[in-house]
Amino acid sequence: MESKVKFAGHPVHTMLIVFPLGLLATAVVFDIVYLVSGNSSWTLAAYYMIGAGILGGLAAAAFGWLDWIAIPRGTRARRIGLWHGVGNVVVLAMFILSWVLRRQSPELPPTGAIVAGLTGVVIALITAWLGGELVNRLGVGVYDGAHLDSPSSLSELPAGAGLGGASHGAAAGERRASTASSFAGVNRRAP
Repeated sequence: MESKVKFAGHPVHTMLIVFPLGLLATAVVFDIVYLVSGNSSWTLAAYYMIGAGILGGLAAAAFGWLDWIAIPRGTRARRIGLWHGVGNVVVLAMFILSWVLRRQSPELPPTGAIVAGLTGVVIALITAWLGGELVNRLGVGVYDGAHLDSPSSLSELPAGAGLGGASHGAAAGERRASTASSFAGVNRRAP
């Protein structure tokens, strides 16, 4: 099932999620560095990173929701997508709480602010796994006909274009060349 909202041929949601994940996780790392070093410049940086991560998370959530509503009802993908989305709302809530608790003194955040961030990161690990399950196991957001030799998404050709089924050991439209591990149409396990 292909993503419904794309930019330059790729799903917008998957392009955007790297920013909040990176910013929010790094903010927690900075909090840990602060706890070890006592240097409050780390928590000041974390405060601004959390703010930016929340904004990025809201943007990613909007595009994720647009993709989720296109998943057929009654499917495992729809249920996993719901858990993924609700879990990420909780992640954002934890970081919003952390950010609000820091507002009075970003350099010296209360313990609750740091705990909220740590809780958010733990939940984000679970929701990231659920997102991986959606894409890697259930094929959500993956082009129909995706293949190891598919043309560039910028070519405007369908993913399965120009793939002769016989030369790749699979019928046109299948995602794998064979049941054996392969790369670029060549079986790397063959002697």
